[in-house]
Amino acid sequence: MAVYKETINVQSHGKTPTYINVTEDVRRIIEESGIQNGLCAVISPHTTCSVFFEEFVHDYNENGDEFLQEDLNNALSAIIPDHVSADQYNYPGEKHYEEVETWPDVDFWLPGGDRTALFNGDAHLRSTILGSSETFEVDEGKLGVGVTGYIYFVDFDRTRPRERKCKVVVIGE
Repeated sequence: MAVYKETINVQSHGKTPTYINVTEDVRRIIEESGIQNGLCAVISPHTTCSVFFEEFVHDYNENGDEFLQEDLNNALSAIIPDHVSADQYNYPGEKHYEEVETWPDVDFWLPGGDRTALFNGDAHLRSTILGSSETFEVDEGKLGVGVTGYIYFVDFDRTRPRERKCKVVVIGE
């Protein structure tokens, strides 16, 4: 049994949820792995990000999101509204702020001491609902999905742009 790992580096814009189609990267990684039959896990190590599998949609809104992504944003916002005030969610609590304020890179997390920079409770909850990973079949050296099945990495955090990592692990023979 062989294991092959690679990381896809992605950039979120931080204004709205950032959707990144990683399907072609995953296909390339499977091919480079040399594994013919097995499993491929696509994983987000970030607590405000998710990986999900959905149909590719050819229509886009004015923000560049596919229509199914816009529909997903609308559905999630209906049950988990954007985090815009301190009293809206329990998170982040005072002890969390106090802990972050001890970190050596505190200015990255709380620029100028601005506690609103941690108003991302909505992103944490949305990513919890969707999950941090998806597992796919590797069949004869190829990603085992249909023609319209695509893999997306999404960063729900709207507090600022960020560099993110999407981990891909291919296991098999």
